[in-house]
Amino acid sequence: MIPRLVTSDVQAALDRQAVAALIGPRQVGKTTLALEIGEKRDALYLDLEDQDDRARLESPVLFFEGVEDHLVILDEIHRVPELFATLRGVIDKGRRKGKGKGRFLILGSASIDLLRQSGETLAGRIAYIDMTPLTVPEIGTARADRERLWLRGGFPDSYLAANDAESFNLRKDFIRTYLERDVPMFGPRIPATTMERLWTMLAHRQGAPLNASELGRALEISTQSVTRYIDLLADLLLVRRLPPYHANVGKRLVKAPKLYVRDSGLVHAMLGLEDFEQLSGHPVVGGSWEGFVLETLIAMKPWRSSAFYYRTAAGAEIDLIIEHGDGAIWAIEVKRSLSAKVTRGFHQACEDLKPARRFVVHAGEDRYPVSKELEAISVHALAEELRSA
Repeated sequence: MIPRLVTSDVQAALDRQAVAALIGPRQVGKTTLALEIGEKRDALYLDLEDQDDRARLESPVLFFEGVEDHLVILDEIHRVPELFATLRGVIDKGRRKGKGKGRFLILGSASIDLLRQSGETLAGRIAYIDMTPLTVPEIGTARADRERLWLRGGFPDSYLAANDAESFNLRKDFIRTYLERDVPMFGPRIPATTMERLWTMLAHRQGAPLNASELGRALEISTQSVTRYIDLLADLLLVRRLPPYHANVGKRLVKAPKLYVRDSGLVHAMLGLEDFEQLSGHPVVGGSWEGFVLETLIAMKPWRSSAFYYRTAAGAEIDLIIEHGDGAIWAIEVKRSLSAKVTRGFHQACEDLKPARRFVVHAGEDRYPVSKELEAISVHALAEELRSA
């Protein structure tokens, strides 16, 4: 098993709150991580997709009171959303007995119902932890491992598959599962075929600003439907909407969010790109690399920071802006090449925003100054900079 950086966050959350919610897409490794933590905390595991485990909760208050000395792991809790109201009463009663921390570890494959339900019932009792697919710092510094992670994506089974063909087939199965199972569960009136076409179109346009009207015309659906479908993909943690950075610079700014399919391996599977030879010759290669780098960097950013992009109508652009809690911003340009050359638009954007630090992430390993203010850096090294910021 590959050690996950989020493990310490889950442990810390259980030590300070009654409930820790571990949220991430299906097959990202939540259950494996939860069981590993559970072994050290004498935990009881319930899979709420399993009928027998759900049957044990016919009288949930009595059940939870009978196991109050154990950590209870509730997997796929969005299957039984009515449990949230029960958990509140059980937690408050346990607090009066001095059992107010580390009671429940709940796992969810989507943020939709989980956040809606718990936001009202478990406020002040729950800590949220996002679990992403594997990131560059988790798989090591070797360039071959990083390239494999980019090609296959960060879902553990896909990354660790015996070969590229097996990995590709696993990702195709993953996509089919979401379209046939999760989309009908959370968006019952959304045709799976339409969602598949939209998802594939977003993969083709990896990193492009949202143009709902154009997508709607291509799919022959309304602009409102496009927005609703993208909302669902974002809630299922499959698509990222990177918001624009708003600054008072006296220039016309692009205001639409940029859209990324969050896992590069899914991008490649939807476009039929099974190996590096096919990927390197495809027009999506630059956008795929950019999305891959952004996902790792955003996963590593400090918790009080926010991520944006910046683009003016005249073409000044920064691929990624990290705004830290103290207001300082880092400007980051992403390049697939081994050389660290940035465009004139990047320099113009930096003149607008005056970032505290400027980086260009390239595909190599070297770290060196490009100019007095700009530093060339690898994705692994910048991820570590963000973790320690």
